Amino acid sequence: ARRRCVHPLKMNSVKLLKRSLSLLTRYQNISCSFSHTTSLHNVESSDIRNWQVGKLNHVAIAVPDLKKASEMYRNILGASVSDVVPLPEHGVYTVFIDLGNTKIELLHPLGDNSPIESFLKKRPEGGMHHICLEVNDIHEAMKSLKGHLRALNPVPKIGAHGKPVVFLHPKDCDGVLVELEQE
Repeated sequence: ARRRCVHPLKMNSVKLLKRSLSLLTRYQNISCSFSHTTSLHNVESSDIRNWQVGKLNHVAIAVPDLKKASEMYRNILGASVSDVVPLPEHGVYTVFIDLGNTKIELLHPLGDNSPIESFLKKRPEGGMHHICLEVNDIHEAMKSLKGHLRALNPVPKIGAHGKPVVFLHPKDCDGVLVELEQE
């Protein structure tokens, strides 16, 4: 019997989290798939030994109604939900749901040039926006990934946790927008 592939945007939260955890395991094993610009065999082992990918920090979900999504996680699923935090420099409002070993980040547009606004125009119901993986040295990671993966921001920005972050192009990471965050 053939298995039918389901697009991440059509998955419910539990299936989405399971898929994200499966992707994390895969990324931890190979430190990202260099599928677009080069193959893994072309990466020198010394390039990836100066830094290590750590745990899944969060799965980010773009939501059209932040209050409704927050209430669902808090009131129906019983999760610990943070207050809304505006991040004008990133054009988003964020809410974090603590799951013990990882988090879900809810994203909602803030301002006229929000990347989440354009995401929601394409997908009005919302959906998975990115996964965030911790790295022990973001600057070494960026150096060794240069030429293998494209960073959407060439210099780390300060993210929602007050730590440096970099986003990797989804075309280089099997269609998934990957955020690397300093541990």
